Order: sequence, then C-alpha cells, then structure tokens
Amino acid sequence: MKNARRLTMMGLLLSGVLSLAPNSSAQERSPILDQVAKTYGIDSWDKVEAIRYTWDVDITGLFKATHKWEWEPKTNKVTFEGLDKDGKPVKVSYVRTDLSTQTDAVKNQVDPSFINDSYWTLFPFHAYWDKSASAIDQGKFNLPVGSSMAELVPVKYPADGGYTPGDTWDLYVGKDNRVVYFVYHRGGAKPPSRVLATWAGYKKAGPILFSTEHRGTADGKPLHIFISDVAVKLTGSDKWVDAQ
Repeated sequence: MKNARRLTMMGLLLSGVLSLAPNSSAQERSPILDQVAKTYGIDSWDKVEAIRYTWDVDITGLFKATHKWEWEPKTNKVTFEGLDKDGKPVKVSYVRTDLSTQTDAVKNQVDPSFINDSYWTLFPFHAYWDKSASAIDQGKFNLPVGSSMAELVPVKYPADGGYTPGDTWDLYVGKDNRVVYFVYHRGGAKPPSRVLATWAGYKKAGPILFSTEHRGTADGKPLHIFISDVAVKLTGSDKWVDAQ
C-alpha cells in the first residue's frame, strides 16, 4: 500500500509551490496560460471565499482513496475528511500557514494530499500562479491518444522546483482554451514516472470552471480520478453554489 500511495502522489506534489501562491521568479511563459486561466475563471478568483469537493482516485489493482475537502483561499484554512493511513475515519481542520503547529499526520499525510488533490482540481490556476515554471507554446500536436489535435504547452519547473528536479506537465489545450489532456513527467525519476490523463466532465460552480473527470494511466496502470460534490461560496454569501 505504501508503494501504491507513492504512485498516486508521485510528483503531483510540487514542493516548490506548496504555498499555493504566486512565485516571483518569472520564466519564459506563453500568453496561452493567461488565456487558459481566464477561461477557468481567474479574473473572479478574488470573489471565491471557499471551495469544496470530493476527490476520488482508483489505480486499478493498486490503490483507491476518497478525500473530502473544503478550502478557504483567503485564510488558507483547510478541512479534510477521509481515512488515515490505518484506514480509520478522520476529520480535521487546520490553517496551512500554521502547519508547523499541526500533528505529524496533518503535516505528513493530510497536507500533502491536499496539495496533490488541489493540483488535479485547480491546475490551470496553479500553472498561472507558478511563475518559476517556464511554459512555451509548441504549436499543434496530436493528443497522446486518438487522432485529435490540440495546442501543446509544456509547463516545466526548474532544477530547484517541483517534487523532483525538472518536473514537466504537458498541457494539451483545445480551441476553447480548455485543457483536454495532460501528460505529467516526473523529473529526475529512474525510470521516469508518467501520468497521462484526459480532462473532461466540465462543470461550472459560480464563475469557476472545473474538469471533474480524468482517465488515463499512471506508470502504465489504468487510472481514474473523478471529482464530485464541487461547490464554491462567493464573497458576501453564506450559500454554496453547486457545480453544474
């Protein structure tokens, strides 16, 4: 189970950007990242008081997990509900800026899971925020599966960024500036680790666009990640707006 968990988390944790905030070291970046972020609602991000969602993963024959999250971006408060490493139910709330005061379970299990799941849920925003990563538009390429084509934009982290040095996320962007597919390359891995996944099941909660369905492979193993019960709470309101 430990190896399965490692496979799930491999490199989807970008330790260089654990603050979930913009990085000031700018690299060469294609304008298409701005266009993608706008499509997903970056211009309305300051109106978001809270996001909640359930993140499920199934790597065939290896690993299954369900994580329920609520995140308040302005205060960085996180609430998690799921199972601990021993399979026991756990529910915990914490503020990420006070992580050093939390239990080892929160620091070593819950918060890394939060980063992992957040990148799957909000990666177009992270690609926009993570200024240390370069992103150069390569033009149109065939998707890794099928015969369709999309704009290929590799988002590459520097040697001192990412979960391992030189992490790269190949984004395939469609005509509507939505991500339709991505390939994750874990930098420095021997052998290299790769995650290939579709971006589908698009839904909108308030002004924020989410891809809720990801199918593909993780190091050759069938992978299914799906995100459900997505909702946002906007400034000035106590009501959750469900994704539709």
